[in-house]
Amino acid sequence: MKKIKKLNPARKAIWFICQDDQLWTLDQQATLPHGRLNELALELDPQVACYHLGYFQQQSCILIDLQGQSIDWQQGQWTGLRAVMSLMVPELFLMAGRAWQVANFIRTHKFCGQCGTKMIAITWEVAMQCHQCSFRAYPRVSPAVMMAVVKDGKLLLAQNKRNLGGVYSVLAGFVEVGETLEQTVAREVKEEVGLDICNIRYFGSQPWPFPHNMMIAYIADYQGGEIDIDENELSAAGWYDASSLPELPGPHSIAKQIIDHILAP
Repeated sequence: MKKIKKLNPARKAIWFICQDDQLWTLDQQATLPHGRLNELALELDPQVACYHLGYFQQQSCILIDLQGQSIDWQQGQWTGLRAVMSLMVPELFLMAGRAWQVANFIRTHKFCGQCGTKMIAITWEVAMQCHQCSFRAYPRVSPAVMMAVVKDGKLLLAQNKRNLGGVYSVLAGFVEVGETLEQTVAREVKEEVGLDICNIRYFGSQPWPFPHNMMIAYIADYQGGEIDIDENELSAAGWYDASSLPELPGPHSIAKQIIDHILAP
């Protein structure tokens, strides 16, 4: 992934065109603009920020961050990232999340956080450089653990106060400085539901662009204690088996994947 020095309007690609917190899509199915840019009849500022993100099905994926530039569109609409999540195949959604995070990084690092001088984008990697004090900034990644606690074949699920509707999920929390991931898992379970756990093992990971998280999922076994929820974080928590599940997260999330893995017949 690197910055494109000069945008070639005849280049064929899948175009991830961002403005603020949204992507430009062509229809209600969240189809992205694709093909040659000049065929899309767009007149872009030559200084617009562009990055090559990678490939999807052997097609180049290119981010264009408009940074407030007004475009006269012939079709389509602006769509929020969460709205496209359920419409795109997982691999394409991961690319959309990458595009959104790079665009967010560009917009939030225009000036040096150390001396206040205007930052300049580096061309060989995704970074912003201050030529006054040489401070260099990279896109932020915030690690967070997700843990599925198992007891006698049942899974601990909780309702977070920030979740919309009645969705229940496994527990999650951010890694603090100086912690291992396994220490975070044990601490978060103790803080949020008052339980002790053991046999912590890795399940998988997922980039989660809301706004710049890396979710690292674990499975752990119940060791002791009674559920005592942190009411600042949770509305409810309990043990569930496959026959009595509440509303769960969507299929694009690793939370749903770990729930399905544990409760599979």
